[in-house]
Amino acid sequence: MSEEIAGVRIPDTALVREATERVRDVAAPLVFDHSRRVFLWGSLRGRELGLAFDPELLHVGAMFHDLGLTRSLRRTDQRFEIDGADEARAFLRGHGITGEAADRVWTAVALHTTPEIPLRMAPEIALVTRGVELDVLGIGYHEVTDGQRAAVVAAHPRPDFKNQILAAFAEGIQDRPATTFGNVKADVLAHYVPGFRRGDFVEAVQGSAWPE
Repeated sequence: MSEEIAGVRIPDTALVREATERVRDVAAPLVFDHSRRVFLWGSLRGRELGLAFDPELLHVGAMFHDLGLTRSLRRTDQRFEIDGADEARAFLRGHGITGEAADRVWTAVALHTTPEIPLRMAPEIALVTRGVELDVLGIGYHEVTDGQRAAVVAAHPRPDFKNQILAAFAEGIQDRPATTFGNVKADVLAHYVPGFRRGDFVEAVQGSAWPE
């Protein structure tokens, strides 16, 4: 029987069940609960905005979006968002979902920390970002009801979430500081990693191989 939280039905399919177990196996409870909330917030925002979206694809994108922070899946040579995106696409391909649908989920995960652009794209892409923005930044907080927020948080609590998620971001990306060039995670390392110096776009242009 399918689970329902805040009026959002969790799809009762093998794909969703296996995605849930995959994330539960490799991610800390902090990331697991955050990811489930992202699906729920994204679904609620999608309903409110009148968007037609595939709940299975949205679920996979939401659940996998922070897997690049986990010890077993993170790399040091690319952005953590791409770690999660690659894992999501491989998971979908393993379940026979390829082509545009798999690429849509890849894009949803890869762009979830990029402001504005995902919101102009396919609903699943936009709603992963909206879910993340609501849970982490409070963007859209008042677009869901008090009752909906209470139901989601009761199912997936967020004790000391602000401090805990920032610490998780720092721990997950501190070994690849160069990958934060030009994105919001540079702010995390600036606050949490002593001696970190963010990349400078102007210096990169002026110091390029071009003579002028």
